Amino acid sequence: MLQSYEAIYEHGAMKWLGDKPPIKQAHVIVTILPEKEGRSVTSQTQHQPSPLIAGKGSIQGDIITPIIPAIDWNCLK
Repeated sequence: MLQSYEAIYEHGAMKWLGDKPPIKQAHVIVTILPEKEGRSVTSQTQHQPSPLIAGKGSIQGDIITPIIPAIDWNCLK
């Protein structure tokens, strides 16, 4: 199973931006993302949704008041 982890490669070392994979060794594929103008790769970034989906989403429920009763949750079966 493939897993995704976000990291920054800097001076020969990986700096994990979130959870660190629970492994000692792995085969990895690295994708180099271009730096955005006026911002370095190491700066904290806030992810923004695509403008193409703006206004198209809606909140169906939350952890306090879910949209369906817990008895119908697939993860509890």
